This record gives sequence, C-alpha cells and structure tokens, in this order.
Amino acid sequence: MTRRRWWSAFGLSFLGLGSGFALLSLPAQLWPSARQASSNLSPGSYGSGISSTVQAAPSEAETLEQAFIRIGQQVGPAVVSISTEQIERVRQYFRVHPFFGPDGDPFEEFFQQFYGNTPQQEFHRFGLGSGVIIDPKGFILTNEHVVADADKITVTLSDGRELTGIVKGKDSRSDLAVIQINAQKLPVASLGDSNTVKTGQWAVALGNPFGLMGSGPGIQAIGTEPTLTVGIVSALNRQLPSASRYDRDYSGLIQTDAAINPGNSGGPLLNLKGQVIGINVAILTSSRGYEGIGFAIPINKVKDILDALIEGREIIYGWLGIQIQDLGQDVAEFYGLPGREGVLIYQVLPASPAKEAGLQDGDIIQSFNHQPVRHSRQLIEGVSRTPAGTVVELEVLREGRSLSLKVKIGERPGDLAETAGVSTTEFWRGLKVSDLSAEYAERFHLPADATGILVIEIEQNSPAEEAGLRPGDLINEINRTRINNVSEYRRAIATVKDNALVRTTRGYVVIKTSGQ
Repeated sequence: MTRRRWWSAFGLSFLGLGSGFALLSLPAQLWPSARQASSNLSPGSYGSGISSTVQAAPSEAETLEQAFIRIGQQVGPAVVSISTEQIERVRQYFRVHPFFGPDGDPFEEFFQQFYGNTPQQEFHRFGLGSGVIIDPKGFILTNEHVVADADKITVTLSDGRELTGIVKGKDSRSDLAVIQINAQKLPVASLGDSNTVKTGQWAVALGNPFGLMGSGPGIQAIGTEPTLTVGIVSALNRQLPSASRYDRDYSGLIQTDAAINPGNSGGPLLNLKGQVIGINVAILTSSRGYEGIGFAIPINKVKDILDALIEGREIIYGWLGIQIQDLGQDVAEFYGLPGREGVLIYQVLPASPAKEAGLQDGDIIQSFNHQPVRHSRQLIEGVSRTPAGTVVELEVLREGRSLSLKVKIGERPGDLAETAGVSTTEFWRGLKVSDLSAEYAERFHLPADATGILVIEIEQNSPAEEAGLRPGDLINEINRTRINNVSEYRRAIATVKDNALVRTTRGYVVIKTSGQ
C-alpha cells in the first residue's frame, strides 16, 4: 500500500470515529441547561455537579443504543444455530483414460468380472445456517436451502441446549422451511408487517455467521448468543436472478446494508420494535463475504404459506403457462400504446391453461381478474396466489383489439424443464432421463453437438447403477434402436422384456431386469 493510500484509509477510519463521537454529543436544545448547570457549580464539584443538578434527557444516540440492546436481549434468545449433515453414498467408478477413446478403459470390464463393482463410499457434507423460533411448540422458521437434503439437523439454542430438528415442511420455490424441536420454555419472536416497511428505516439482522454461535460442551455449559448487526432498509421489491435448477423465486425482497454473511441464512431481519420483518436469504458479493448488499424475504410473503409449511402440506402455486416480458419503450411505441403498462406474451407453452384459453404469442395482458397489470412481477405474483382451478378473466390487447378471455388457473409444474417444454421420465430400472436443454448442457458440461437423452438421476442399488450408469451420461441406443428424445425412449423401453443393451457416450452397458 502506498503512503497516500495508507493515510487515505486511516483518514476514513478517523472520519468514522468522528461521526460516531458527534452522534453521542448532546442535542442542541440541551446546551442552555447544560451551560446553566455548569455556571452553578461550586469549586471542587467537577465530575459530579451536572448530574446532581440536572438529569439530562437521553440523546437520540443513547435511545437508539438502548433499542439495539433491547432487541438483542429480547429477540436474541429466539434465534438459533442450525447445523446439518448430509450423507452421500457414491460408488467408485473406474477412471476412463483419455487414451482409450470414447468407449472407455478396456480393462474396466475385466476388473468388474473378477472383483465386481467397487463398494460405495460415504461422504459427509456439513452445513450451517440460522433460524428463528416462532411458536412455543418448537416451530423454527428458516430457509429451505439450509435444511434441504439434510439427513441430520442439530439446533443449538442460545442457552446452550443442542436438540434434534425435524423438517415439518419446506418449499424450494419460496426458499422457506419450518423445522420443529422438542423443548419446553422456548422464547418466541414476534412477526411484524412487512407491508409497513419503508426505505431508510433501521434494520437489525440476527444470526449465526460463520458458525460463531458455536457448539459443544463449552457452549452447553455457558450458553451463547447470535451475532447482531445494524443497518437500514436500502431498498424494497428487489429481485434476484432465478436459480433455475431449484426453481427459486427471489422477488419482492427487502434489501439491507446490515451485515449479512454466510451462516446468516434463515435468521431474522427486525425493525426497532424487535418484530421480524424478513428472513435473511442472500447477499450480493464478489468476495463471498459482506459487501453491504443483503436481501431478506418479506415476512408477509412467509405468512402466506406458513400454515401449510407447519402442517407439512405441499405449497401449490397457480400457473398460466406463458413466458412474458415487460413492455419497453420501443415495444410500446410499436404497438401504439400511450404508456408501458401491461405485459407482453412472447411464448404460450403447449398443453397449458393459457393455450386452452386461446392466448397467443404477441398478446398484451392489461388486466388480471379485473385488476390492472402494470408489470410482469405483478402478474406473476397474482397468478401464483390464485388457487388452481379458479376461473379468472383476462383483458388482452391483440392486434389493436381488446379481448376478454376466461382462463382456468392450473397447478404450477414442479419441474422447470417441463414448464419450458423439456420432457423428463419416471424411473425405469432405477434410471431417470430427460431431453437435452441448455440448462442441462451447462450443468453437466456437455458439448454443443451432444445428441441423445440425458441421464439425470440414478436410484441407489438399482439395475441402472449396477450397470455403471451415472448422471450426465448420454444414451443414444436401446437394443440397437436409435434414441433421440424422450418420446423415442419411452417407445423403446415399452418393448423391452429382458436385459437391455444400452449404448452411451462411454460405451455399451447392459441394464438387467430387477432381481437378476
């Protein structure tokens, strides 16, 4: 670091101290009484004269400080650390040497003949997150990604108790989950109203960043407390890119500059009343650490599905089956619209409620169920909240003419690949396959000219696993019949009665019938 940069950094730090000192000074309206008190001091009374003569009112900074302390004392005990363990059993495969070409190592079959398949190995994956107790019955609210696929969940309370957590309900789309512990005399956090949250108001984040709450005998003996950080609500209604692999919907988020770090996921974001206004979910960072941009799921969005999560019911979202976009200025002018309100359909998915209702590519939706549609997020949220089977009315602009169409809301498919028109299959002999898609090609690092169908999942101890198949394999033939898509795959396996000869990009394998 150069001398100029070093002093610049020091100056910044000093400026922070100066600002903090200014906040702690007395407000201007208290200065006269302070001066008067000091004029009444007798010799030898320095250090005690002001307090004995005038009881100064708390400054704004002192009042604020007490609010933060109160939140830590009252809500902190309801915040928990969640540690997870996932056991993954993986069968070791022989290494395919690049010198042997696409058919793989010729010695692989030799070794399998004499020694059989290599045994499975267990890999343990550990995770850390946060949660907040919302009910004396032991219900804890957290993120779905904190507990997803966990084989073991351990919850550490602020008093040091370590308890086993059980997932009651989870929803990947909202990234929310509820787990339960069996304990008595539990502190509970109060849920606020995120509709009243304003940009610029104070925000307090509580959680377990980097596992600092700890665990083990020492914590059990003396207890622990969550990390408390303070900032403001930086913005509302933020949207993050969807994680298509998990069908996440990160929209309508609260943005805050309160420090949120890895391990904070699932912890509460609070207002100065100590009420939960959001559940911390993500940060925007280039360093994998805090950079002043964090996000929380609004608590009112949580309330919409909380009962269903506690009861373990599947969360059903409404679905139209259309791909839409907001109206840009150029598009609005092309259609001769006075403004940019409404959303443009650029694709109607096949066999969808929209297709059955007669919606077409290029239609502009201007109202949904008699409510004006101003942007795509408004329509998506309106459709998602509408129960499947409900008939709603759409006002549509098509080639300059206004149309009124009735559509029966469907149930949103659980797989985005199906939503986008990419077909997948059920398990057959422990094998699940899908048509190729850009998302799958990127996930499995497939070449641009890849053909066939993709293996996306293998059941343990199944004929497909015994044959050596694994996710990411491409299947080109079954019993000498060429396979290009899922439809051809289904026709091919329908005719298979005995063992099946399957050609993959790694060579031929035989998938035996069950029990052989």
